[in-house]
Amino acid sequence: MSGPKSRWAGVGAEWRDRWLAVVLTAAAFVPGLAVLGAQFGDLPRRGGDVLAVLLVVGQTLPLAVRTRWPAAAFAVIGICFAAHEVLAYPTTIGSLALYFALYSAGAHEKRFRRVLAAVASAGYVVFAVLLALRGSPAGLHDYAVYFGVLVAFWLLGAMVRQRRHQEAERRRLVAEAAVAGERARIARELHDVVTHHVTAMVVQADAAQYLAPERVPEALTAITGSGRDALTELRFLLGVLEATGARTPGLAALRDLVDRPGRVVDLVEEGVRPELPAETELTAYRIVQEALTNAAKYAAGSPAAVRVSYGADFLEIEVTTEGTATEPGALGSGGRGLRGLGDRVQALGGRFTAGPSTDGFRVSATIPARSAA
Repeated sequence: MSGPKSRWAGVGAEWRDRWLAVVLTAAAFVPGLAVLGAQFGDLPRRGGDVLAVLLVVGQTLPLAVRTRWPAAAFAVIGICFAAHEVLAYPTTIGSLALYFALYSAGAHEKRFRRVLAAVASAGYVVFAVLLALRGSPAGLHDYAVYFGVLVAFWLLGAMVRQRRHQEAERRRLVAEAAVAGERARIARELHDVVTHHVTAMVVQADAAQYLAPERVPEALTAITGSGRDALTELRFLLGVLEATGARTPGLAALRDLVDRPGRVVDLVEEGVRPELPAETELTAYRIVQEALTNAAKYAAGSPAAVRVSYGADFLEIEVTTEGTATEPGALGSGGRGLRGLGDRVQALGGRFTAGPSTDGFRVSATIPARSAA
């Protein structure tokens, strides 16, 4: 059950200002609260009249728009306060509205901040001169102290405004970073999906030129299967972008990934597969996919081995490709794909390595099993 504080926090700023104006206006006519009011100039107080009531109301009611029109509210409150003090009407707690108005001007005014500060300072000088002409015993030091107090409330509002601006800027930068990260993630997904399947189709189409006529239908079937797989994964990606809840490929799809025509891949899974975060499973799938894609491009026909070890705390993946590539070091030329996988694994708190081995190329990764936490 929500308390009064939480319910008050849920009220809009304009309604809070209105309630403040109403409460302070009512309190201004309670005699016992007059000792809490602000008093300038120490002039002998005179009795109240209709004008005194109007000046008190002129100080309190403008608080209802202090957030929406801070400069106008401050101007009206300041003029009424100055007239109330110069005419030496009885002190009321309604005079505290001046401090609220100063804070609001510092916190909410945007367009006329400097002009308002200059006009308010000049108005204070005129106010001090009028009090002196009325016989105020206050000296220059007293007026300097009064001015310092008023400036403090203005600066307090300005400080709050600055912090609010910094927070808004921080949120903007966080949002931009999130958008940039999401774009990079989508780019990696498109790279992984398109590169893997298109490469497989190209390799299969090239190989079909050298097959016996009776094996051509088998090659065409393999190409069709790669195309369908590409469409399926693109639908998965579109489902994620559209927030439809479509599942992306995971560790359960590794067997289908390695069992493709034209590949000689040995898949070994050690341990019991636990429940893993979706991003962890997708990253593991992409590691195997990218390694096999590079093998198909640069070491076609060479045998490969995929080992996935499930532990209590870590998931270990190793993909090794035997044989020599058609170009020196070409097995490692996955470039953007391997770099992207390294970034993914690092973001999950794991380790990723890719490089030549004694008889080919090796890609390995260790990912925390509870990286989502």
